[in-house]
Amino acid sequence: MDKILNTQLFGLITIFIFYYISVSIQNKIKKPIFNALLISVILIILFLKATNLPYENFKIGADIINFMLGPVTVVLAVPLYRQFELFKNNFKEILIGIVVGVITSFVAVVVICKFTSTSSHILYSILPKSITTPMGISLVNALGGVESITVVCIMIAGIFGNILGEPILRLARIKSPVAKGIAIGTASHAMGTSKALEMGEVEGAMSSLSIGICGVMTVLLVPILVNLIG
Repeated sequence: MDKILNTQLFGLITIFIFYYISVSIQNKIKKPIFNALLISVILIILFLKATNLPYENFKIGADIINFMLGPVTVVLAVPLYRQFELFKNNFKEILIGIVVGVITSFVAVVVICKFTSTSSHILYSILPKSITTPMGISLVNALGGVESITVVCIMIAGIFGNILGEPILRLARIKSPVAKGIAIGTASHAMGTSKALEMGEVEGAMSSLSIGICGVMTVLLVPILVNLIG
């Protein structure tokens, strides 16, 4: 039994089973809060707690999926290619929007952490919350933060962007498909982009674009900004 639990296949099967259950629940209830990823995370945590299985046994299989996040993100370039003319016509607005989003995210995290007297290690761990996991892990390791906290923050940002992105944009009366896509992609990376693709091809294309540019800008700007605040 121990040999089975220590294989990559065990982790993969566990993830696929619980994600399938979660998707079924989401399709049946059809409420934004019943997000498939959120449900599957909760179910896996409960499963590991109930069975007292070490997280390391599960992580062996999960690492395969984590490795595939980078290549899968590249696929998001397809809707951008289809909307490339739109990108060229709105290049300045798109670039400014993403830069403002990156700086706003940085300032918000710093202000909250300073106000709550959070340690610098936690601060550094939260800063990459709005970029993809591979980029976030690379950045947090360079800053000296805690990788596991960064992964959790990235996941939370993605889940909440997927669930609340569209209602917040509707509440703010933002109607431009380009603006919607930039906002979602900059704030909640690939998970938010999956929702943007449901909203429309333009929203999905702009959100896909924002993931890459936001990731690069965050990796380049955050270390500089961290040095400036001491």
